[in-house]
Amino acid sequence: MRLHLLLFPLILLLAACSREPQTYQQQGYVFGTLVEIGIYGEDEARAKQGVASVMREFQRLHDELHAWKPSELSELNAAIAQGRPKTVTPELAEMLQDATRVSVQSEGLFNPAIGRLIQAWGFQADDFKAVLPDERKIAALVEANPQMTDLVINASEVKSKNRSVKIDLGGYAKGYALDRAAELLHKRGIHNALINIGGNILALGQHGKRPWRVGIQHPRKSGALAALELHDGEAIGTSGDYQRYFMLGNVRFCHLINPRSGYPMQGVQAVTVLTHGLHAGTLSDVDSKPLFISGASGWREAAAQMNLFEAMLVDAQGNIHITEGLQKRLEFTDRNVHPDVVP
Repeated sequence: MRLHLLLFPLILLLAACSREPQTYQQQGYVFGTLVEIGIYGEDEARAKQGVASVMREFQRLHDELHAWKPSELSELNAAIAQGRPKTVTPELAEMLQDATRVSVQSEGLFNPAIGRLIQAWGFQADDFKAVLPDERKIAALVEANPQMTDLVINASEVKSKNRSVKIDLGGYAKGYALDRAAELLHKRGIHNALINIGGNILALGQHGKRPWRVGIQHPRKSGALAALELHDGEAIGTSGDYQRYFMLGNVRFCHLINPRSGYPMQGVQAVTVLTHGLHAGTLSDVDSKPLFISGASGWREAAAQMNLFEAMLVDAQGNIHITEGLQKRLEFTDRNVHPDVVP
C-alpha cells in the first residue's frame, strides 16, 4: 500500500548520521492502513509501553467507529435507518457534534452523513470492485440530501430527521486518533514522538536538537514530492486519489465523493494541509476534504473558508498549486518544480 507521506526512511537517515539517542519505532495496521509510531529519547521499555497504549487506543477507536462491520457506529446507523433514537457514548456524541460543526463550516463538502453513497460506490468494503453503481440510485441518494445537520443530539441520545443519513467517519477518525495518541503519550511523560496514520502525521516535541522531518508522497511516482519540518503540535495530512480507488478504462474513481453530485471527485490528484494547535490531528484529516472536493478552481476559497493558510493542491495534470505559507515550509524533491503560488 502506498502511503500519503513518507516517514521513517527520513528518520532512519537522521539516526544513521548521529550518535544522539535513538528513535524507537513500531508499525501496525489499523483503520485499514499502515500506522507508524516513533518515540525519541526514551529507554526502550518506556517507549514500548507508550506505543502499546497508543496502539490499543487505535484498535478501540477502529472497532467502535467501523462503518460497515458491527460497531457502536453501525448500531447508530441501523437506528437512524429505522427512525428511532439511539443512546451513544459521550465520546461519540462529541465527535458527531464536532463533525457537524466542520460540515457546516465547509458548506457540506465535508459530509460524513453520505455513508450510503460511499457504500453504493463500493468503498465500504475491505476489497472493492471496479463497478459503476446504477445512475438512478446515485441520483436518489443525492436527492435524499443527507446532512450532518439532520442529526438531533441531546446529551448522549442521537436521532436523525432524515433516515437516509448513514454516518461514515472515515475522514475524521484517523485525525481524532492522532489527538488521542498525543494525550496518552503526554500523560506518560513522553513528549517527543511522531505518529503517522496512513499519511496523517502529528509531531510532538522534536527529534533531538532538530524538528521532525517528513516527506509528502508524490501522487503518481514512488518517493517524495517534497519534504518539510514539523514542529511541536503540528500535523500534516493528505487526501489523495491514489490509495482507495479503481480504474475503468482510463478513468480513475476514488473514494473521495462529492456530496453534491454523488460521484467521486476527479481533476485532483492530492491535497495536503498543515495544521497547528488544539486538535491539529483532527483538523489534518477533515480539512483536506473540502479543498479536494472544491477542485483546482475552488480550493483556495475553500481553504480560506476553513481558515487554512498552509495548503497545497496537485491537479489532474500534475500542476502544483500552493499557498505562500506552505511554500515557505516545503523543500521540493525536484528542483525544477515551479508551483503556482497563491496568497
